[in-house]
Amino acid sequence: MVQFKRSLAVAAGSAVLAGTLIMLVALVSLPGPWFAGYVSEAGTAGRPFAIAYRCGLILLAFGVALLATALRRLRAVGALLGIAAVLAATSGAVPCSNGCPLPPYEPTTAMDVVHASASVAGMFALAAAMVAVALAPAARLAARRLALGAAGLAVPLGGVLGLIMLFVGRGAVGAWLERLLLLVAVSWLIGTAVLTFLTDPARVERQKAVV
Repeated sequence: MVQFKRSLAVAAGSAVLAGTLIMLVALVSLPGPWFAGYVSEAGTAGRPFAIAYRCGLILLAFGVALLATALRRLRAVGALLGIAAVLAATSGAVPCSNGCPLPPYEPTTAMDVVHASASVAGMFALAAAMVAVALAPAARLAARRLALGAAGLAVPLGGVLGLIMLFVGRGAVGAWLERLLLLVAVSWLIGTAVLTFLTDPARVERQKAVV
């Protein structure tokens, strides 16, 4: 069972990393500076690598689902990661229109609303998973510390980004905050996968014996 968990962790970290790299290539390939606008604009129709970007996001979502399975003994964490995976896959499957317009500043389509809602809710679920790991007594100390640090960055970044999207709209500050938030999220996912892989089988058996 421990070996299976470690294998899941390797697959999860690899999928998240591969998906992120694919998305990054698609983002950098956009005309103009890669740090302008929403990240999701790389997946809109007519972009050079739109399909690749969306496939990369779905691959990343698959990695989150694998990590959820690896951490299923931490029930709240596994459930939150599972929700985040479904929402991320939805965001990849339902692209926004050109410019990823959001209300109330721009006219939007139903797909824009679905995409944006899935993206925001997915990040919220991921941040909640970070907090759940940080508060889980059964989690490794290193994993709790990593989650605490990630949540300490993700929660305020996400809060400020949400306020900017709601009251300011599309802009340079929001673009940078979105990229920083995604960097924190991906780093936490990969870091958690690595720590899960490094689980000491002997330590796990000792814990079972105590229980």
